[in-house]
Amino acid sequence: MVLEWYGGCFAVGMNSRCRFESLALAGAVATARFVFRSHRLYDIDSVNLALAMKRFDTSVHQPQPPGYFLYICLARISAVFLHDANLALVMLSICASMGTVVVTYLLAANWFGIRAAQFAGLLFLVSPLAWFYGTVALTYAVEAFFASLLGYLCWRVDDGASSLISPTAFILGIAAGVRPSILLFMGPLFLFSLRSTQRKKWIAGVSILILTLLAWFLPMVSSSGGLRLYFSALLSLWQSVPAKSTVFNSSPATSIARACTIIFIYFLCFGMASLIPLTARWHKIEVDSRKKIFTIVWVSPAFLFFTFIFLKFVNSGYLLLLLPPTCIWLGFLASYWFESDSSKKLKLAMILIGVAANVFIFIDAPLYCSYRSVRRSEVEVESILKSLPKLGSAETTLIVGFDSHFLGYRHAGYYLPQYFTIEYPEVPLKQGPRIFAMRDGDTRLMTELPVASYSKFILFPLPNGDIAYTKYLQEVIRKLPLQGLTRVCVDNHEFVIGPISDLPLLFPKAHLVGH
Repeated sequence: MVLEWYGGCFAVGMNSRCRFESLALAGAVATARFVFRSHRLYDIDSVNLALAMKRFDTSVHQPQPPGYFLYICLARISAVFLHDANLALVMLSICASMGTVVVTYLLAANWFGIRAAQFAGLLFLVSPLAWFYGTVALTYAVEAFFASLLGYLCWRVDDGASSLISPTAFILGIAAGVRPSILLFMGPLFLFSLRSTQRKKWIAGVSILILTLLAWFLPMVSSSGGLRLYFSALLSLWQSVPAKSTVFNSSPATSIARACTIIFIYFLCFGMASLIPLTARWHKIEVDSRKKIFTIVWVSPAFLFFTFIFLKFVNSGYLLLLLPPTCIWLGFLASYWFESDSSKKLKLAMILIGVAANVFIFIDAPLYCSYRSVRRSEVEVESILKSLPKLGSAETTLIVGFDSHFLGYRHAGYYLPQYFTIEYPEVPLKQGPRIFAMRDGDTRLMTELPVASYSKFILFPLPNGDIAYTKYLQEVIRKLPLQGLTRVCVDNHEFVIGPISDLPLLFPKAHLVGH
């Protein structure tokens, strides 16, 4: 198979078998993701992205900082044809997953041959984590595609294709506009691939990267109200979450825990295939050291960041950009194992068992990233949205939601746009405490709450069966006088209702207009 660049366009010259296999893998990925796609905005970040499709403003987390400006532009284009924000975002994840498996197949074939490419493609196809993120409205699958494409292009540049420097720089700039963190994680690989190029071409590549970044960064900042508001929101989010437990201000145990989380995510990504390295006869395997060094430079920035700076299991999608190189190397080891002397029938049976195990993990594992969990969450959302209007009209009832990953104030405000929805608790920003408030599918930061027309408020229910959520809700309820509260159970959801006069107990720094 020969990979070439003609007139600045990526073209693939390969035999009909390779072409068929790569397209078949793309079709299988598209089918698997589409059949199991989510039908509601999955979590708080999904809602933030959907809100940004209507009005982009990172200062009110539409979407959350750092912004994903070009991703939102793609989503708006997708929505023109699909007329549904969630479906538009999910289709981006599906299309990106198709692209990822094709590029992963091509680079694996280029490095290790067709058999390795087949295994690499199969691993991506049935990876439970890749499967999940290909079905929901989040940016991680798109980031994985750009990571795979940049990995391929940087390899070509490193291999002497200096004509690809400018296109690679441009794509890196575009990728950063989709998900800015990719500049931190893939930028070092791009610079590494330039180490042997002429100074003139190196400068040209970096210049194109900078110009591409400015082309989307300046409009994004303008949409967010200017540099001050943009960086204020970014700093506030950084200080409230990631900065609290970095290697610089937490014990080594925290970083060790994150490293263990990465290992668990690795097993979640590949299931039984995670054990492939144990089958390798390392003393008999010879691999070009350039590929080893290139891969280390590829994966190290992200691995170090997620080990020593920030990672939570519920955000396992952060590691999806490491999936392509991992699939390629596991595919190589799997091909070496498969071609070794022993029964092919037994190995085929083991592969089928591994595939079945991964399918089961994705469909029915008791994890947030399984199809069962997604469907249960969607049913829960639909039930709450059906029940809440029965307890109070939008004219007399205010909704208080929580800063929750699932079933938070974002879901309440997005799917019940006729209600005035506010987030508990107040947010400490540089300019002072503010309240995130939503109405008619838009967000505002407020210091005053217009409550004159409301007689009561309802606490938007948190997910059932979660001990942490239950404890948190009880802590909030303790701030309110029991004699004024009403608890109503509808469709297995408990709604806590209080008089509007008790609202200052939850928002002590806010001024209630008309109260």
